[in-house]
Amino acid sequence: MPSTIREARRALPAFCVIALALAMFGWGILGLSTAWPRVPETGGATRNAVHPLNGIPLAGDRGTLMTGIESLQEHLREQPSDSVGWATLGMDYVQQAKASTDPSYYPKAEGALHRSLDITAQDNFVAMAGMGALANARHDFTQGLTWARKAEAVDPANSTIQGILADALTQLGRYPEAFQATQRMVDLEPATPSLARASYTWELRGDQAEATADMRRALADAPSASDRAFTHYYLSELAFDAGDPGTALAESQAGLRDRGDDPALLEARAKAESALGDTTSALADYTRAVGIVPQPQYIVELGELQQSLGHTRQSQQAYDLFRAEEQLFTANGVALDTDPTLFNADHGTAADALRYGSAGIRIRPFIEMDDAYAWALHRNGRDAEALTFARKAAALGTRNALFAFHRGMIESALGLTHAARADLADALRTNPWFSPLQVPVARAELSRLEVKA
Repeated sequence: MPSTIREARRALPAFCVIALALAMFGWGILGLSTAWPRVPETGGATRNAVHPLNGIPLAGDRGTLMTGIESLQEHLREQPSDSVGWATLGMDYVQQAKASTDPSYYPKAEGALHRSLDITAQDNFVAMAGMGALANARHDFTQGLTWARKAEAVDPANSTIQGILADALTQLGRYPEAFQATQRMVDLEPATPSLARASYTWELRGDQAEATADMRRALADAPSASDRAFTHYYLSELAFDAGDPGTALAESQAGLRDRGDDPALLEARAKAESALGDTTSALADYTRAVGIVPQPQYIVELGELQQSLGHTRQSQQAYDLFRAEEQLFTANGVALDTDPTLFNADHGTAADALRYGSAGIRIRPFIEMDDAYAWALHRNGRDAEALTFARKAAALGTRNALFAFHRGMIESALGLTHAARADLADALRTNPWFSPLQVPVARAELSRLEVKA
């Protein structure tokens, strides 16, 4: 489901058909194609967001988007044979589903896009791109790739289509191809959406400096308040994941000056505030974010902070809300993978974690899913298998404290004391605030292993 912030997280902050216009620029300006790591031939894949299309764009233009949807609906009542209008409406429905965390827009999007294709089947690259974006949003990345390839065959010089293609390839663990598509997107249009995706390719490979530099370029090129908010959010995420909550707080606050009601920025500020010891403000910001958009990621983070503070009843309410959201996404055709796998491993049953993980690793062989599946296997006592997937999650060189923590705990269970100490120490060094619940576990286990040594 599109709650994981890292699932192709550098998505367009405002998805519209205008973005399908052609814009040819220089070649290879970021050098992505010459800096790929070697991807081991170990099957599946090898960590956000994303992140979210971290897949999750900021919801700053919700009102504007709804106004556009209403205008298109009125137009199509008068011009029902407008295939581009139906395609545009379908794409707007996909964006509205993400912005509002309301998956009931996905069936509406599917209906509008099929209507467009029924009217104009041949060379309808707008509807084809919309179908690709819809499939990606539902975590059907194989179909997303199929539709993106169809659209690309019609219009190979279209930057937005390259973005949809890159998103699908990334989540399918086909990293060199994904990086190529990202490079083509940048070459065609070096703007906020492409630069944000370029930033993510560096983050996946563990290059914090390049990831931040590209995101700052995206900020410098951002043409609107929502685009600026989008880039400030990811700059905050990059800083927080690198263990710098002070910078994370500053970036989230800068974004909130542009978009004061943006739930993603409120969530980012809440994480930073919690790390800096201001849990009262963190709880208030998390609560406000969930009240605006009940994004499952925000709900779990709120629940875990409440649990860490001993607020048992409130945390259970948050977890119950998460389960209700999962059911809503399932009912609207969204495949569930990373989020419910990790949630059940930590707050549900080991059997449910393994059930979601086994399904998720088949449809989304991305490093985030490798890590989640490894943790589910660990919770079921299958540590030898778990270590294989935990190592896949690290294969690109991604600097992720949660991945390192999971790997260290699995290694400890297998008696690999030296490796476990190294990975647990790396988790705490990378981000000493990566989880209010798991950081104390990591510290305790590392202390135990050091005494044992």
